[in-house]
Amino acid sequence: MPEIKFTFFGTDTFSILVLNELKSAGFLPTLIVTMPDKPKGRKMILTPPEVKVWAEENGVKFIQPKSLREDKNPGIENEVRSFGADDLFIVASYGKIIPQNILDIPKHQTLNVHPSLLPKLRGPSPIVSAILTENETGVTIMRLDAEMDHGPILAQKKIEIPEWPPYAETLEKILGQEGGKMLAQIIPDWIAGKIPGIEQNHSQATVCKKIEKTDGEINLSDPADLNLRKIRSFHAWPTAYYFQKHKDKNLRVIIKKAHMENGALILDRVVPEGKKEMDYSDFQKGIKN
Repeated sequence: MPEIKFTFFGTDTFSILVLNELKSAGFLPTLIVTMPDKPKGRKMILTPPEVKVWAEENGVKFIQPKSLREDKNPGIENEVRSFGADDLFIVASYGKIIPQNILDIPKHQTLNVHPSLLPKLRGPSPIVSAILTENETGVTIMRLDAEMDHGPILAQKKIEIPEWPPYAETLEKILGQEGGKMLAQIIPDWIAGKIPGIEQNHSQATVCKKIEKTDGEINLSDPADLNLRKIRSFHAWPTAYYFQKHKDKNLRVIIKKAHMENGALILDRVVPEGKKEMDYSDFQKGIKN
């Protein structure tokens, strides 16, 4: 088939996983739209999004608009159009709502890779929310419309996960790679008009919330299964932690690894406040001494 000039909207690790699969299949974007650089870490060093780094490494043109809304960023529609990458738009974990006038630019509309079994878990945190609330998940390719994760489904696949609940990074890698492969497989048929799309059953839709830093705090008295889900879903960010009394202060203890044993939660590796990562048993010995 002729070369497809497409624009890719994405920002983080999930986006990179999809991009790598597209590249392996011979689909390299003409333009990448990603988020602006942001201060990170304790020293608040200005850091580029992962997708910007990928674009530079692969020689792909990119822009980093603060907003895609014409009222907040006049001329942004014309800027996007100016690159001529308007055969197709692809979105994978971009991080912002894309307004309808931008979605309407490409000849073959805008497709989205969403890491859940839509209509379940619409919204900003489907991977983490699946670990917290579900016992299975998958990936969906859909056509974007003006509403959040609402458009017709072009392809969907339930993913078998060997151990549930998985750690968030593990699940993200599996879903990102599988989503990228699915997308690459359907692009030719989509361009050829061979995929009609199936409307979602909106009555079964669920919506997940944005994860906040404070969501990582756990109470060790809560059910073991719930806490294990939190530890594994929040592993990368915001991390799962609890407070342990020691002498005259409450120590913040980050839980890095845990498992279930005979229905009980067993902590394996922790990072106590002001310390390096260690075995939980060693931490407890130090607390008692």
